[in-house]
Amino acid sequence: MSIENEHRLRFRDAMASLSAAVNIITTDGPAGRRGITATAVCSVTDTPPTLMVCINRNSVVNSALQENRHMCVNILNHKQELIARHFAGMTKMSMEERFNWDIWQTGMLGQPLLKETLANLEGSIEKIQEIGTHYVYLIEIKQIIVRQEGHGLLYFKRDFHPVMDKSMEAVV
Repeated sequence: MSIENEHRLRFRDAMASLSAAVNIITTDGPAGRRGITATAVCSVTDTPPTLMVCINRNSVVNSALQENRHMCVNILNHKQELIARHFAGMTKMSMEERFNWDIWQTGMLGQPLLKETLANLEGSIEKIQEIGTHYVYLIEIKQIIVRQEGHGLLYFKRDFHPVMDKSMEAVV
């Protein structure tokens, strides 16, 4: 194994130790409806509200995102692991089947919003940059829906894990 390849694998192992919220990124428009599970999502600024989303350049969702120019970041709750697995391609479910359940609503920008998430952040893609193997999208958020119910879902050490909100312990 080359030193470069070993370095890449060690970096991936290190990143597996970086806990990350689980999100489903969705888009709809002229290029069709698509979605993908993503953990490389973070806030950039609150003025204007902007998120950064990183997606591997090999993903089929990129062409739809780049043509549709809008997306929704659906922040999953602890009960939504199965849908995360579907959108991560871990099951045999087709893209069309993933959107056929009665768990979707349409946002003000026409994007698929997953019901019962912790939050839905719908916005327009303002900038796209290629960095290594990924596209980095900067999204200006136009609509924000936040729910108080539910606990978090994290990806850590290459597996999904629920995260309980301590303020809700008495409720559980």
